[in-house]
Amino acid sequence: MSELRIGVLTCSDNRFEGTAEDDAGLALIDACERLGWVIVAYHVVPDDPESITASLFELADVEGADAVFTLGGTGLGAHDLTPETTELVCERMVPGIAEAIRAHMRQSDPCHMFSRATAGVRGRTLIVNLPGGPEATMEAFGVIAEMLELAVQHMADGGAC
Repeated sequence: MSELRIGVLTCSDNRFEGTAEDDAGLALIDACERLGWVIVAYHVVPDDPESITASLFELADVEGADAVFTLGGTGLGAHDLTPETTELVCERMVPGIAEAIRAHMRQSDPCHMFSRATAGVRGRTLIVNLPGGPEATMEAFGVIAEMLELAVQHMADGGAC
């Protein structure tokens, strides 16, 4: 696999405040590095649109990540605002990614149908919302990981599957 530049953004009040460990974020970083990808930045922010937006801008526009994975904030809770914030930041949406993840994850846990996760493109950066729990994060990542390099290539040269 080629060397992709990856940003990881955990959206969680508890993890930001340090009252919970970010096991999911650390597991995702490890998985990306095992694939030979470079982590350009890792942020942990509270569940508020301003913090999420600022981090997404930095990861995409300043750090130049090929892909950014957000973790958490995709459920039905009042503070789960990651999908809406992602949609505001992205120029184009890629609904098939979130649909594929939901379809796969629903097989192991029907509650994944409540996920509001999304995916989209900002400039040359693909942004993908993942769930926040360690097991769910890694299962969802497994759905997209093998296709990520192809997606980044298609953003660069406009190719199609």
